[in-house]
Amino acid sequence: MSTILLVTDSDRVVDTVFATLTDPDTEIIVERDPAKAADTAYTQEVDDVLVDMQVGAMGAVAVTHAVRDAARDIDPIPVTILLDRDADAFQARRSGAASWVLKTASGYDLKQAIAAAGTAT
Repeated sequence: MSTILLVTDSDRVVDTVFATLTDPDTEIIVERDPAKAADTAYTQEVDDVLVDMQVGAMGAVAVTHAVRDAARDIDPIPVTILLDRDADAFQARRSGAASWVLKTASGYDLKQAIAAAGTAT
């Protein structure tokens, strides 16, 4: 069983991710407050964090840093960023995200990005 933390404040993103990733082997937890994302990720022991590029006042880059910083002495949970546009890949790369994909990408591409994030750690 895989558990994914989805960090977004957009109902549309929640709907899209649930429609794409929901299956018997995947649990999705939604965190709408980006300031709580790192704590939720580690207390819920998720396998991956999927974060919307524009979420609340923090944004995906800050959430990625928070998740990585919260790891302390253990391997950080991999983060995949849902990009608004191709040009945001530069920020995703610099943030330390394990992978990224456009929000408009196919379900297959989203699944591949999450799988790639898991192998990147």
